[in-house]
Amino acid sequence: MRYSQMFLPTVREVPSDAEVISHQLMIRAGMIRKLTSGIYSVLPLGYRTVKKVEEIIRQEMDAAGAQEVYLPAVQPAELWQESGRWSFYGKELLRFKDRHMRECCLGPTHEEVITDLVRNEVKTYRQLPRNLYQIQTKFRDEVRPRFGVMRCREFDMKDAYSFDADEKGADLSYEKMFKAYTRIFSRIGLTFRPVEADSGNIGGAYSHEFMVLADTGEDALAFCSGCHYAANLEKAEIAKPGKVDPDPAQFKPLESIHTPDVRTIEEVSAFLGVTPQDIVKTLVFAADGKPVAVLIRGDEEVNEAKLRNYLGADSVELATDDIVLEVTNSPKGFAGAIGIKADVYADYSLMNRINVVMGANREDYHVKNANLGRDFTVKAFADLRIIKESDSCPRCGKPVRFARGIEVGHVFKLGTKYSKAMKATFLDRDGKEKFMIMGCYGIGVGRTVAAAIEQQHDDQGILWPMTIAPFHVMVVPVNVNDAKIAAAGETLYRELEEAGVEVLLDDRDERAGVKFNDADLIGIPVRVTIGPKSLAAGNVEMRIRRTGETRTIPVGEAATVIRDIVMGELKALNDPNNGHPR
Repeated sequence: MRYSQMFLPTVREVPSDAEVISHQLMIRAGMIRKLTSGIYSVLPLGYRTVKKVEEIIRQEMDAAGAQEVYLPAVQPAELWQESGRWSFYGKELLRFKDRHMRECCLGPTHEEVITDLVRNEVKTYRQLPRNLYQIQTKFRDEVRPRFGVMRCREFDMKDAYSFDADEKGADLSYEKMFKAYTRIFSRIGLTFRPVEADSGNIGGAYSHEFMVLADTGEDALAFCSGCHYAANLEKAEIAKPGKVDPDPAQFKPLESIHTPDVRTIEEVSAFLGVTPQDIVKTLVFAADGKPVAVLIRGDEEVNEAKLRNYLGADSVELATDDIVLEVTNSPKGFAGAIGIKADVYADYSLMNRINVVMGANREDYHVKNANLGRDFTVKAFADLRIIKESDSCPRCGKPVRFARGIEVGHVFKLGTKYSKAMKATFLDRDGKEKFMIMGCYGIGVGRTVAAAIEQQHDDQGILWPMTIAPFHVMVVPVNVNDAKIAAAGETLYRELEEAGVEVLLDDRDERAGVKFNDADLIGIPVRVTIGPKSLAAGNVEMRIRRTGETRTIPVGEAATVIRDIVMGELKALNDPNNGHPR
Protein backbone atom coordinates (compact mmCIF):
# COMPACT_ATOMS: atom_id res chain seq x y z
CA MET A 1 0.00 0.00 0.00
CA ARG A 2 1.18 3.51 -0.83
CA TYR A 3 0.78 6.05 1.95
CA SER A 4 -0.34 8.71 -0.56
CA GLN A 5 -3.28 6.52 -1.59
CA MET A 6 -4.31 5.41 1.90
CA PHE A 7 -7.04 7.10 3.92
CA LEU A 8 -4.83 7.67 6.95
CA PRO A 9 -5.55 11.01 8.70
CA THR A 10 -3.05 11.21 11.58
CA VAL A 11 -3.37 13.88 14.27
CA ARG A 12 -0.58 15.62 16.17
CA GLU A 13 -2.58 16.96 19.13
CA VAL A 14 -3.94 14.73 21.91
CA PRO A 15 -7.76 14.75 21.70
CA SER A 16 -9.26 16.58 24.68
CA ASP A 17 -12.01 14.00 25.27
CA ALA A 18 -9.70 10.96 25.14
CA GLU A 19 -9.04 9.79 28.71
CA VAL A 20 -6.84 6.72 28.15
CA ILE A 21 -3.80 6.19 25.96
CA SER A 22 -5.45 3.67 23.62
CA HIS A 23 -8.25 6.14 22.85
CA GLN A 24 -5.72 8.92 22.27
CA LEU A 25 -3.46 6.86 20.03
CA MET A 26 -6.25 5.24 18.01
CA ILE A 27 -7.54 8.72 17.12
CA ARG A 28 -4.09 10.22 16.55
CA ALA A 29 -2.99 7.24 14.43
CA GLY A 30 -6.03 7.55 12.18
CA MET A 31 -7.58 4.25 13.29
CA ILE A 32 -10.99 5.45 14.51
CA ARG A 33 -13.25 8.48 14.47
CA LYS A 34 -16.15 9.20 16.83
CA LEU A 35 -19.63 9.32 15.27
CA THR A 36 -21.60 9.89 18.47
CA SER A 37 -21.35 8.93 22.14
CA GLY A 38 -19.87 5.42 22.39
CA ILE A 39 -20.07 4.74 18.64
CA TYR A 40 -17.01 4.83 16.38
CA SER A 41 -16.16 4.48 12.70
CA VAL A 42 -13.14 2.25 12.07
CA LEU A 43 -10.79 3.58 9.41
CA PRO A 44 -8.59 1.49 7.05
CA LEU A 45 -5.51 1.33 9.29
CA GLY A 46 -7.59 0.29 12.30
CA TYR A 47 -9.63 -2.17 10.28
CA ARG A 48 -6.51 -3.98 9.08
CA THR A 49 -5.62 -4.73 12.72
CA VAL A 50 -9.21 -5.65 13.57
CA LYS A 51 -9.30 -8.14 10.69
CA LYS A 52 -6.02 -9.69 11.83
CA VAL A 53 -7.39 -10.19 15.35
CA GLU A 54 -10.54 -11.72 13.86
CA GLU A 55 -8.50 -14.09 11.68
CA ILE A 56 -6.48 -15.37 14.64
CA ILE A 57 -9.74 -15.91 16.53
CA ARG A 58 -11.27 -17.79 13.58
CA GLN A 59 -8.24 -20.02 13.15
CA GLU A 60 -8.19 -21.04 16.81
CA MET A 61 -11.95 -21.46 17.10
CA ASP A 62 -12.02 -23.63 13.97
CA ALA A 63 -9.08 -25.67 15.27
CA ALA A 64 -11.00 -26.25 18.52
CA GLY A 65 -13.95 -27.68 16.59
CA ALA A 66 -16.29 -24.68 16.65
CA GLN A 67 -18.27 -23.75 13.54
CA GLU A 68 -18.98 -20.19 12.43
CA VAL A 69 -22.52 -18.85 12.07
CA TYR A 70 -23.99 -15.36 11.75
CA LEU A 71 -27.01 -14.51 13.90
CA PRO A 72 -29.48 -11.62 13.63
CA ALA A 73 -28.78 -8.40 15.53
CA VAL A 74 -32.50 -7.68 15.99
CA GLN A 75 -34.07 -10.10 18.46
CA PRO A 76 -37.76 -10.58 19.39
CA ALA A 77 -38.78 -9.82 22.96
CA GLU A 78 -40.45 -13.24 23.30
CA LEU A 79 -37.09 -15.03 23.46
CA TRP A 80 -35.82 -12.72 26.20
CA GLN A 81 -39.09 -13.12 28.08
CA GLU A 82 -38.65 -16.90 27.89
CA SER A 83 -35.20 -16.70 29.44
CA GLY A 84 -36.40 -14.20 32.07
CA ARG A 85 -33.91 -11.51 31.04
CA TRP A 86 -36.31 -9.06 29.34
CA SER A 87 -37.07 -7.24 32.60
CA PHE A 88 -33.88 -8.22 34.43
CA TYR A 89 -31.23 -7.01 31.96
CA GLY A 90 -31.79 -3.29 32.56
CA LYS A 91 -31.49 -0.16 30.45
CA GLU A 92 -28.39 -1.43 28.63
CA LEU A 93 -30.83 -3.48 26.53
CA LEU A 94 -31.99 -1.22 23.69
CA ARG A 95 -35.69 -2.02 23.27
CA PHE A 96 -37.93 -0.83 20.43
CA LYS A 97 -41.07 -1.74 18.52
CA ASP A 98 -41.27 -2.49 14.81
CA ARG A 99 -44.02 -1.18 12.51
CA HIS A 100 -46.31 -4.00 13.66
CA MET A 101 -45.80 -2.89 17.29
CA ARG A 102 -43.91 -6.07 18.12
CA GLU A 103 -41.34 -5.56 20.87
CA CYS A 104 -37.72 -6.20 19.90
CA CYS A 105 -34.22 -5.47 21.12
CA LEU A 106 -30.85 -4.85 19.53
CA GLY A 107 -28.76 -7.78 20.67
CA PRO A 108 -26.14 -7.16 23.37
CA THR A 109 -25.45 -10.91 23.40
CA HIS A 110 -26.97 -13.99 21.76
CA GLU A 111 -27.70 -16.70 24.35
CA GLU A 112 -31.44 -16.58 23.62
CA VAL A 113 -31.07 -16.63 19.84
CA ILE A 114 -28.57 -19.49 19.73
CA THR A 115 -30.60 -21.53 22.24
CA ASP A 116 -33.70 -21.07 20.10
CA LEU A 117 -31.78 -22.14 16.98
CA VAL A 118 -30.32 -25.27 18.54
CA ARG A 119 -33.49 -26.40 20.34
CA ASN A 120 -35.32 -26.38 17.01
CA GLU A 121 -32.65 -28.41 15.19
CA VAL A 122 -31.03 -30.74 17.74
CA LYS A 123 -33.28 -33.58 18.94
CA THR A 124 -31.00 -36.43 20.00
CA TYR A 125 -27.72 -37.06 21.80
CA ARG A 126 -26.25 -38.16 18.44
CA GLN A 127 -26.31 -34.50 17.35
CA LEU A 128 -24.25 -33.40 20.36
CA PRO A 129 -21.85 -31.86 21.20
CA ARG A 130 -22.11 -28.67 19.16
CA ASN A 131 -20.10 -25.46 19.39
CA LEU A 132 -21.22 -22.51 17.25
CA TYR A 133 -19.58 -19.09 17.11
CA GLN A 134 -19.88 -15.78 15.32
CA ILE A 135 -18.09 -12.45 15.04
CA GLN A 136 -20.83 -9.86 15.01
CA THR A 137 -21.80 -6.35 16.07
CA LYS A 138 -23.40 -5.97 19.51
CA PHE A 139 -25.10 -2.99 21.11
CA ARG A 140 -25.26 -2.22 24.82
CA ASP A 141 -26.68 1.15 25.78
CA GLU A 142 -24.01 2.02 28.34
CA VAL A 143 -25.04 4.81 30.69
CA ARG A 144 -21.57 6.39 30.42
CA PRO A 145 -19.52 5.24 27.44
CA ARG A 146 -15.84 6.02 27.94
CA PHE A 147 -12.27 5.09 27.08
CA GLY A 148 -12.92 4.97 23.32
CA VAL A 149 -13.55 1.43 22.07
CA MET A 150 -12.80 -0.02 25.52
CA ARG A 151 -16.29 0.76 26.82
CA CYS A 152 -18.51 1.79 23.96
CA ARG A 153 -22.11 1.13 23.00
CA GLU A 154 -21.65 -0.54 19.61
CA PHE A 155 -18.81 -3.06 19.30
CA ASP A 156 -17.66 -6.23 17.56
CA MET A 157 -17.60 -9.40 19.60
CA LYS A 158 -16.76 -13.04 19.05
CA ASP A 159 -19.33 -15.08 20.93
CA ALA A 160 -19.43 -18.88 20.96
CA TYR A 161 -21.92 -21.28 22.52
CA SER A 162 -21.41 -24.95 23.30
CA PHE A 163 -24.15 -27.56 23.79
CA ASP A 164 -23.41 -30.88 25.46
CA ALA A 165 -25.31 -33.94 26.62
CA ASP A 166 -23.69 -34.21 30.07
CA GLU A 167 -21.43 -32.47 32.56
CA LYS A 168 -18.34 -34.36 31.42
CA GLY A 169 -18.86 -33.17 27.86
CA ALA A 170 -19.54 -29.61 29.05
CA ASP A 171 -16.28 -29.62 31.03
CA LEU A 172 -14.41 -30.79 27.93
CA SER A 173 -15.98 -28.03 25.80
CA TYR A 174 -15.05 -25.45 28.43
CA GLU A 175 -11.46 -26.72 28.55
CA LYS A 176 -11.18 -26.58 24.75
CA MET A 177 -12.34 -22.96 24.73
CA PHE A 178 -10.05 -22.07 27.63
CA LYS A 179 -7.06 -23.44 25.72
CA ALA A 180 -8.19 -21.76 22.49
CA TYR A 181 -8.39 -18.40 24.27
CA THR A 182 -4.95 -18.90 25.73
CA ARG A 183 -3.63 -19.55 22.22
CA ILE A 184 -5.47 -16.55 20.77
CA PHE A 185 -4.10 -14.01 23.22
CA SER A 186 -0.61 -15.54 23.10
CA ARG A 187 -0.57 -15.27 19.30
CA ILE A 188 -1.74 -11.66 19.49
CA GLY A 189 1.33 -10.99 21.63
CA LEU A 190 -0.35 -9.94 24.88
CA THR A 191 0.78 -10.39 28.47
CA PHE A 192 -2.34 -11.73 30.18
CA ARG A 193 -3.73 -13.92 32.93
CA PRO A 194 -6.90 -16.02 33.09
CA VAL A 195 -8.65 -15.21 36.37
CA GLU A 196 -11.63 -16.74 38.14
CA ALA A 197 -14.59 -14.41 37.73
CA ASP A 198 -18.21 -13.74 38.62
CA SER A 199 -20.68 -14.62 35.86
CA GLY A 200 -22.80 -11.48 36.26
CA ASN A 201 -25.79 -10.97 33.94
CA ILE A 202 -24.83 -13.91 31.70
CA GLY A 203 -25.35 -16.38 34.55
CA GLY A 204 -23.89 -19.80 35.17
CA ALA A 205 -21.88 -21.38 37.91
CA TYR A 206 -18.30 -21.00 36.72
CA SER A 207 -16.32 -18.55 34.60
CA HIS A 208 -12.89 -17.12 33.83
CA GLU A 209 -11.94 -13.68 32.56
CA PHE A 210 -8.86 -13.24 30.39
CA MET A 211 -7.18 -10.09 31.65
CA VAL A 212 -4.50 -8.15 29.79
CA LEU A 213 -2.16 -6.76 32.43
CA ALA A 214 -1.85 -2.98 32.16
CA ASP A 215 -1.39 -0.21 34.71
CA THR A 216 -4.26 1.68 33.08
CA GLY A 217 -6.67 -1.27 33.37
CA GLU A 218 -10.08 -0.43 34.83
CA ASP A 219 -10.36 -3.81 36.60
CA ALA A 220 -8.39 -5.01 39.61
CA LEU A 221 -7.29 -8.61 40.01
CA ALA A 222 -5.74 -10.56 42.83
CA PHE A 223 -3.12 -13.21 42.17
CA CYS A 224 -0.94 -15.44 44.26
CA SER A 225 2.78 -14.81 44.54
CA GLY A 226 3.44 -18.53 44.94
CA CYS A 227 0.97 -20.47 42.75
CA HIS A 228 -1.22 -19.98 39.67
CA TYR A 229 -4.33 -18.79 41.52
CA ALA A 230 -5.80 -15.54 40.16
CA ALA A 231 -9.26 -13.98 40.32
CA ASN A 232 -10.94 -10.65 39.85
CA LEU A 233 -11.94 -8.79 42.99
CA GLU A 234 -15.59 -9.84 42.67
CA LYS A 235 -14.57 -13.51 42.77
CA ALA A 236 -11.30 -13.60 44.75
CA GLU A 237 -11.69 -16.05 47.62
CA ILE A 238 -10.59 -15.70 51.22
CA ALA A 239 -9.55 -18.83 53.07
CA LYS A 240 -11.85 -19.98 55.85
CA PRO A 241 -10.12 -19.59 59.23
CA GLY A 242 -9.98 -22.47 61.65
CA LYS A 243 -12.90 -22.43 64.07
CA VAL A 244 -12.14 -22.17 67.77
CA ASP A 245 -14.99 -22.73 70.23
CA PRO A 246 -15.08 -19.66 72.53
CA ASP A 247 -14.90 -20.00 76.27
CA PRO A 248 -18.14 -18.51 77.68
CA ALA A 249 -16.21 -17.57 80.79
CA GLN A 250 -14.54 -14.88 78.67
CA PHE A 251 -17.86 -13.30 77.71
CA LYS A 252 -18.30 -9.89 79.32
CA PRO A 253 -21.72 -8.54 80.33
CA LEU A 254 -23.70 -6.98 77.49
CA GLU A 255 -23.83 -3.18 77.75
CA SER A 256 -26.17 -0.75 76.02
CA ILE A 257 -24.50 2.65 75.47
CA HIS A 258 -26.05 5.93 74.39
CA THR A 259 -24.27 7.04 71.20
CA PRO A 260 -26.09 10.15 69.95
CA ASP A 261 -25.54 10.85 66.22
CA VAL A 262 -22.71 8.29 66.12
CA ARG A 263 -23.27 6.17 63.03
CA THR A 264 -20.10 5.43 61.04
CA ILE A 265 -17.38 2.95 61.98
CA GLU A 266 -14.94 5.82 62.49
CA GLU A 267 -17.35 7.68 64.75
CA VAL A 268 -18.20 4.59 66.82
CA SER A 269 -14.53 3.66 67.13
CA ALA A 270 -13.60 7.13 68.41
CA PHE A 271 -16.62 7.48 70.71
CA LEU A 272 -16.18 4.09 72.42
CA GLY A 273 -12.39 3.93 72.29
CA VAL A 274 -12.28 0.67 70.35
CA THR A 275 -10.66 -0.37 67.06
CA PRO A 276 -12.66 -0.98 63.86
CA GLN A 277 -11.74 -4.68 64.23
CA ASP A 278 -13.78 -4.73 67.48
CA ILE A 279 -16.90 -3.47 65.70
CA VAL A 280 -19.43 -5.51 63.73
CA LYS A 281 -21.11 -3.80 60.80
CA THR A 282 -24.68 -5.01 60.25
CA LEU A 283 -25.76 -4.32 56.67
CA VAL A 284 -29.28 -4.99 55.47
CA PHE A 285 -29.67 -6.06 51.83
CA ALA A 286 -32.65 -6.84 49.64
CA ALA A 287 -31.97 -10.21 47.96
CA ASP A 288 -34.61 -10.66 45.25
CA GLY A 289 -36.74 -8.35 47.37
CA LYS A 290 -36.31 -10.28 50.64
CA PRO A 291 -34.41 -8.58 53.51
CA VAL A 292 -31.15 -10.26 54.54
CA ALA A 293 -28.67 -9.07 57.19
CA VAL A 294 -24.91 -9.48 56.73
CA LEU A 295 -22.44 -9.14 59.60
CA ILE A 296 -18.87 -8.17 58.80
CA ARG A 297 -15.89 -6.80 60.71
CA GLY A 298 -15.78 -3.02 60.88
CA ASP A 299 -12.64 -2.67 58.77
CA GLU A 300 -13.92 -4.91 55.93
CA GLU A 301 -16.32 -4.40 53.01
CA VAL A 302 -19.09 -6.73 51.81
CA ASN A 303 -18.63 -8.20 48.32
CA GLU A 304 -22.11 -8.03 46.83
CA ALA A 305 -21.26 -10.46 44.02
CA LYS A 306 -20.19 -13.09 46.58
CA LEU A 307 -23.35 -12.47 48.59
CA ARG A 308 -25.54 -12.80 45.50
CA ASN A 309 -23.86 -16.05 44.50
CA TYR A 310 -23.96 -17.47 48.04
CA LEU A 311 -27.67 -16.78 48.34
CA GLY A 312 -28.39 -17.93 44.78
CA ALA A 313 -30.18 -14.62 44.17
CA ASP A 314 -30.71 -12.86 40.85
CA SER A 315 -30.16 -9.44 42.42
CA VAL A 316 -28.74 -8.08 45.67
CA GLU A 317 -28.75 -4.42 46.66
CA LEU A 318 -28.55 -2.40 49.86
CA ALA A 319 -31.97 -2.14 51.44
CA THR A 320 -33.85 1.14 51.40
CA ASP A 321 -34.26 3.16 54.60
CA ASP A 322 -37.83 1.97 55.10
CA ILE A 323 -36.81 -1.71 54.88
CA VAL A 324 -33.96 -1.09 57.37
CA LEU A 325 -36.44 0.53 59.74
CA GLU A 326 -38.87 -2.36 59.33
CA VAL A 327 -36.36 -5.11 60.20
CA THR A 328 -34.35 -3.25 62.87
CA ASN A 329 -36.85 -0.78 64.40
CA SER A 330 -34.16 1.88 64.00
CA PRO A 331 -32.79 4.19 61.31
CA LYS A 332 -29.72 3.31 59.26
CA GLY A 333 -26.51 3.46 61.29
CA PHE A 334 -27.75 1.66 64.37
CA ALA A 335 -28.52 -1.82 63.01
CA GLY A 336 -27.32 -4.88 64.91
CA ALA A 337 -27.90 -8.62 64.97
CA ILE A 338 -29.71 -8.77 68.32
CA GLY A 339 -33.43 -9.13 67.67
CA ILE A 340 -33.22 -8.31 63.98
CA LYS A 341 -36.17 -9.51 61.89
CA ALA A 342 -34.24 -11.03 58.98
CA ASP A 343 -32.02 -14.00 58.18
CA VAL A 344 -28.50 -13.23 59.40
CA TYR A 345 -25.26 -14.34 57.70
CA ALA A 346 -21.76 -13.56 58.97
CA ASP A 347 -18.49 -13.15 57.12
CA TYR A 348 -15.50 -15.33 58.02
CA SER A 349 -13.81 -12.22 59.44
CA LEU A 350 -16.06 -12.57 62.53
CA MET A 351 -15.26 -16.19 63.28
CA ASN A 352 -13.75 -16.66 66.74
CA ARG A 353 -14.37 -13.03 67.77
CA ILE A 354 -15.94 -12.30 71.15
CA ASN A 355 -17.16 -9.23 73.04
CA VAL A 356 -17.85 -7.17 69.93
CA VAL A 357 -19.54 -3.81 69.43
CA MET A 358 -22.62 -3.52 67.20
CA GLY A 359 -25.72 -1.42 66.71
CA ALA A 360 -28.46 -1.88 69.29
CA ASN A 361 -31.38 -1.73 66.81
CA ARG A 362 -32.38 1.41 68.68
CA GLU A 363 -31.77 4.95 67.52
CA ASP A 364 -28.66 6.56 69.06
CA TYR A 365 -27.60 3.35 70.85
CA HIS A 366 -24.90 0.69 70.40
CA VAL A 367 -24.08 -2.39 72.46
CA LYS A 368 -20.72 -3.58 73.78
CA ASN A 369 -19.66 -7.17 74.51
CA ALA A 370 -22.16 -8.85 72.18
CA ASN A 371 -21.40 -12.55 71.66
CA LEU A 372 -22.57 -15.11 69.16
CA GLY A 373 -24.68 -17.83 70.72
CA ARG A 374 -25.47 -15.89 73.88
CA ASP A 375 -26.88 -12.66 72.39
CA PHE A 376 -27.54 -13.41 68.72
CA THR A 377 -27.39 -16.23 66.17
CA VAL A 378 -26.44 -16.52 62.49
CA LYS A 379 -27.65 -18.91 59.83
CA ALA A 380 -24.11 -19.49 58.56
CA PHE A 381 -20.59 -18.12 58.19
CA ALA A 382 -19.40 -17.55 54.63
CA ASP A 383 -16.77 -15.77 52.53
CA LEU A 384 -18.63 -12.51 51.91
CA ARG A 385 -15.96 -9.81 51.85
CA ILE A 386 -13.67 -8.11 49.36
CA ILE A 387 -10.12 -9.48 49.36
CA LYS A 388 -7.22 -7.24 50.48
CA GLU A 389 -3.48 -7.42 49.80
CA SER A 390 -2.91 -8.41 53.42
CA ASP A 391 -4.84 -11.65 52.81
CA SER A 392 -3.30 -15.02 52.00
CA CYS A 393 -3.88 -17.16 48.92
CA PRO A 394 -6.87 -19.48 49.47
CA ARG A 395 -5.03 -22.27 47.64
CA CYS A 396 -1.49 -22.28 49.04
CA GLY A 397 -1.40 -19.64 51.79
CA LYS A 398 1.27 -17.45 50.14
CA PRO A 399 0.82 -13.64 50.01
CA VAL A 400 -1.73 -12.19 47.58
CA ARG A 401 -0.74 -9.45 45.16
CA PHE A 402 -2.89 -6.99 43.22
CA ALA A 403 -2.60 -5.82 39.61
CA ARG A 404 -4.65 -3.86 37.10
CA GLY A 405 -6.06 -5.49 34.03
CA ILE A 406 -8.32 -5.11 31.01
CA GLU A 407 -10.88 -7.82 30.38
CA VAL A 408 -10.67 -8.96 26.75
CA GLY A 409 -12.33 -12.38 26.99
CA HIS A 410 -14.72 -14.27 29.25
CA VAL A 411 -15.64 -17.97 29.27
CA PHE A 412 -18.73 -19.18 31.13
CA LYS A 413 -19.99 -22.58 32.14
CA LEU A 414 -23.71 -21.85 31.87
CA GLY A 415 -25.09 -25.27 32.78
CA THR A 416 -28.84 -25.45 32.15
CA LYS A 417 -29.72 -21.82 32.94
CA TYR A 418 -30.98 -21.11 29.42
CA SER A 419 -31.84 -24.62 28.26
CA LYS A 420 -34.25 -25.10 31.19
CA ALA A 421 -35.85 -21.68 30.80
CA MET A 422 -36.24 -22.13 27.03
CA LYS A 423 -36.86 -25.91 27.05
CA ALA A 424 -33.84 -26.83 24.92
CA THR A 425 -33.99 -30.61 25.32
CA PHE A 426 -32.73 -33.75 23.60
CA LEU A 427 -33.35 -37.49 23.89
CA ASP A 428 -30.53 -39.43 25.56
CA ARG A 429 -29.44 -43.02 24.81
CA ASP A 430 -32.37 -44.35 26.84
CA GLY A 431 -34.90 -42.16 25.06
CA LYS A 432 -35.28 -39.87 28.08
CA GLU A 433 -35.67 -36.12 27.60
CA LYS A 434 -32.86 -34.06 29.12
CA PHE A 435 -31.75 -30.44 29.08
CA MET A 436 -28.69 -29.52 27.06
CA ILE A 437 -25.73 -28.25 29.09
CA MET A 438 -24.38 -24.99 27.72
CA GLY A 439 -21.23 -22.91 27.74
CA CYS A 440 -20.70 -19.35 26.51
CA TYR A 441 -17.41 -17.80 25.35
CA GLY A 442 -16.85 -14.15 24.38
CA ILE A 443 -13.99 -11.99 23.10
CA GLY A 444 -14.25 -8.22 22.60
CA VAL A 445 -12.45 -7.64 19.31
CA GLY A 446 -12.11 -3.86 19.63
CA ARG A 447 -11.24 -4.14 23.33
CA THR A 448 -8.45 -6.56 22.42
CA VAL A 449 -6.99 -4.06 19.95
CA ALA A 450 -7.24 -1.25 22.52
CA ALA A 451 -5.75 -3.45 25.26
CA ALA A 452 -2.77 -4.25 23.05
CA ILE A 453 -2.12 -0.50 22.74
CA GLU A 454 -2.60 0.13 26.47
CA GLN A 455 -0.03 -2.54 27.20
CA GLN A 456 2.40 -1.78 24.36
CA HIS A 457 3.14 1.85 23.58
CA ASP A 458 5.73 4.53 24.30
CA ASP A 459 5.85 8.33 24.18
CA GLN A 460 6.03 8.31 20.38
CA GLY A 461 3.10 5.98 19.67
CA ILE A 462 2.02 2.37 19.34
CA LEU A 463 4.26 -0.72 19.59
CA TRP A 464 2.33 -3.35 17.62
CA PRO A 465 3.11 -7.05 17.97
CA MET A 466 3.96 -8.35 14.51
CA THR A 467 0.87 -10.59 14.25
CA ILE A 468 -1.65 -7.74 14.48
CA ALA A 469 0.34 -4.79 13.11
CA PRO A 470 -1.56 -3.14 10.24
CA PHE A 471 1.65 -3.45 8.18
CA HIS A 472 4.84 -5.32 8.99
CA VAL A 473 7.25 -2.83 7.40
CA MET A 474 7.24 0.84 6.46
CA VAL A 475 9.64 1.90 3.70
CA VAL A 476 10.59 5.59 3.99
CA PRO A 477 12.39 7.27 1.09
CA VAL A 478 13.44 10.54 2.73
CA ASN A 479 13.14 12.52 -0.52
CA VAL A 480 10.76 11.22 -3.19
CA ASN A 481 11.91 13.99 -5.54
CA ASP A 482 15.34 12.35 -5.73
CA ALA A 483 15.04 9.85 -8.57
CA LYS A 484 17.58 7.38 -7.16
CA ILE A 485 16.04 7.40 -3.66
CA ALA A 486 12.52 7.06 -5.08
CA ALA A 487 13.57 4.19 -7.36
CA ALA A 488 15.31 2.35 -4.50
CA GLY A 489 12.17 2.72 -2.41
CA GLU A 490 9.96 1.37 -5.20
CA THR A 491 12.27 -1.61 -5.76
CA LEU A 492 12.40 -2.58 -2.07
CA TYR A 493 8.63 -2.08 -1.76
CA ARG A 494 8.03 -4.48 -4.66
CA GLU A 495 10.55 -7.06 -3.40
CA LEU A 496 9.03 -7.13 0.08
CA GLU A 497 5.50 -7.51 -1.28
CA GLU A 498 6.65 -10.40 -3.49
CA ALA A 499 8.23 -12.00 -0.40
CA GLY A 500 4.88 -11.98 1.40
CA VAL A 501 5.66 -9.03 3.67
CA GLU A 502 2.93 -6.44 4.27
CA VAL A 503 4.57 -3.12 3.50
CA LEU A 504 3.54 0.54 3.53
CA LEU A 505 5.55 2.79 1.21
CA ASP A 506 5.65 6.37 2.43
CA ASP A 507 5.71 8.03 -0.97
CA ARG A 508 4.51 11.41 0.33
CA ASP A 509 6.37 14.58 -0.50
CA GLU A 510 6.97 15.39 3.17
CA ARG A 511 9.96 16.15 5.39
CA ALA A 512 11.80 13.12 6.77
CA GLY A 513 10.88 14.12 10.35
CA VAL A 514 7.17 14.07 9.55
CA LYS A 515 7.49 10.62 8.02
CA PHE A 516 9.47 9.27 10.98
CA ASN A 517 6.97 10.67 13.48
CA ASP A 518 4.05 9.11 11.62
CA ALA A 519 5.85 5.76 11.40
CA ASP A 520 6.40 5.76 15.17
CA LEU A 521 2.85 6.95 15.86
CA ILE A 522 1.12 4.21 13.88
CA GLY A 523 3.53 1.64 15.29
CA ILE A 524 4.78 -0.27 12.24
CA PRO A 525 7.26 -2.85 13.68
CA VAL A 526 10.05 -2.31 11.11
CA ARG A 527 11.02 0.96 9.45
CA VAL A 528 13.42 1.06 6.53
CA THR A 529 14.92 4.45 5.75
CA ILE A 530 16.42 5.20 2.33
CA GLY A 531 18.54 8.34 2.50
CA PRO A 532 21.17 9.91 0.23
CA LYS A 533 24.22 9.07 2.35
CA SER A 534 23.36 5.45 3.07
CA LEU A 535 22.21 4.83 -0.51
CA ALA A 536 25.41 6.33 -1.90
CA ALA A 537 27.25 3.70 0.14
CA GLY A 538 24.92 0.98 -1.20
CA ASN A 539 22.96 0.59 2.04
CA VAL A 540 19.60 1.21 3.71
CA GLU A 541 18.94 1.72 7.41
CA MET A 542 16.55 -0.60 9.25
CA ARG A 543 15.06 0.33 12.63
CA ILE A 544 13.08 -1.99 14.95
CA ARG A 545 10.24 0.07 16.40
CA ARG A 546 9.93 -1.79 19.72
CA THR A 547 13.60 -1.72 20.73
CA GLY A 548 14.96 1.23 18.75
CA GLU A 549 17.71 -1.03 17.39
CA THR A 550 19.11 0.15 14.04
CA ARG A 551 21.08 -1.78 11.44
CA THR A 552 22.74 -0.85 8.19
CA ILE A 553 21.95 -3.38 5.45
CA PRO A 554 23.29 -3.61 1.89
CA VAL A 555 20.57 -2.74 -0.62
CA GLY A 556 20.83 -6.10 -2.34
CA GLU A 557 20.27 -8.00 0.92
CA ALA A 558 17.61 -5.76 2.45
CA ALA A 559 14.49 -7.62 1.26
CA THR A 560 15.83 -10.99 2.45
CA VAL A 561 17.03 -9.72 5.85
CA ILE A 562 13.80 -7.85 6.55
CA ARG A 563 11.64 -10.77 5.41
CA ASP A 564 13.53 -13.12 7.75
CA ILE A 565 13.03 -10.76 10.71
CA VAL A 566 9.31 -10.39 10.03
CA MET A 567 8.71 -14.07 9.42
CA GLY A 568 10.80 -15.03 12.45
CA GLU A 569 8.67 -12.90 14.78
CA LEU A 570 5.46 -14.15 13.21
CA LYS A 571 6.62 -17.74 13.63
CA ALA A 572 7.56 -17.16 17.28
CA LEU A 573 4.16 -15.68 18.14
CA ASN A 574 2.27 -18.35 16.17
CA ASP A 575 4.30 -21.25 17.60
CA PRO A 576 1.88 -23.96 18.89
CA ASN A 577 3.99 -24.18 22.07
CA ASN A 578 3.33 -20.47 22.70
CA GLY A 579 -0.19 -21.08 24.04
CA HIS A 580 0.32 -20.09 27.66
CA PRO A 581 -0.25 -16.93 29.72
CA ARG A 582 2.63 -14.50 29.85
